[in-house]
Amino acid sequence: MQGFEFMDQSASIPKRGYLYVALGALLWAISGSSAKFLFQQGVTPFDLAQARVTLASVLLFLWLLLHRPSLLRISYKDIAYFVVLGVAGMAMVHLTYFLAISKIKVAAAILLQYQAPVLIALYGVIVAKENLTRYTVLAILGAIAGCYLVVGAYNLDLLTLNREGVIYGLLSAMAFGGYSVYGERGMRRYDPWTVLFYALLIAAIFWNSVHPLWNAAPPPFASVLRSYSPVQWAWILYIVVLGTILPFGLYFQGINLIRSTRASITATLEPITAGVISYIFLRESLSSLQILGAILVIGAIVLLQLRQEYDDKTPALIRARSNTAKAA
Repeated sequence: MQGFEFMDQSASIPKRGYLYVALGALLWAISGSSAKFLFQQGVTPFDLAQARVTLASVLLFLWLLLHRPSLLRISYKDIAYFVVLGVAGMAMVHLTYFLAISKIKVAAAILLQYQAPVLIALYGVIVAKENLTRYTVLAILGAIAGCYLVVGAYNLDLLTLNREGVIYGLLSAMAFGGYSVYGERGMRRYDPWTVLFYALLIAAIFWNSVHPLWNAAPPPFASVLRSYSPVQWAWILYIVVLGTILPFGLYFQGINLIRSTRASITATLEPITAGVISYIFLRESLSSLQILGAILVIGAIVLLQLRQEYDDKTPALIRARSNTAKAA
């Protein structure tokens, strides 16, 4: 984790940011297949979401306490910020997505969730009054079109989808977009690992309050304390570490260096990676349109890379300036 720290303002910074997000998308895709296995074994999505954020917050706390205890310090005045990020961001990303896939097909839910780059870009232009370059617009369009093809949305009758499921899917996109933008805001003051830890902690408190009521289970931590088989526990821990702590950490490190719009575009590599994994390990075929979609997404990311945009509003640079000013 220490190797992810902001070092300088060289041209390599954007490359590292894209690399972090790409690695995070790869880990998310692999953990998705692992979660599917657990669902087939009787673990519910709600149980997994609760166990995921609860154990992730505990493990990340222990790591920070032993290796970087200074990152656990926050100002009392920022507690409200982290509550909003943890509940409206981290917790809602899981809840709305799971509700979406309970009403509509997974492919449609993924397509709706990955409208987040559009929402983030609109926020930047309308609310933050930022300029959007033509290359970023092209990259967003390419990524969305590519995602549409990769998930096979052309096989879905989108007009006949369950309306409630579509609403949950769009809320999922809003939660993911809000989580990205709001997380970026916090990283102007705090290290990405600090922001991630408190987002996970608040999400864990939320899930352990809401989940027992949702499932009529009496005690908090019900899913975490449940007696799973050793194989199930192995996959749960895999998802906690390699499907939650590392990919979310890498995603935040990416936002830290390239900001939320570019990071969210790069994250559309997740469905591509999932498709390739299914092709290799599950022998699921990829149609020519899906391959074209993958090319479009990769092309969108390459387009951003070719521009080598260095943004002086990245959280890493803002924190560096603030620390320099304090030292002076």
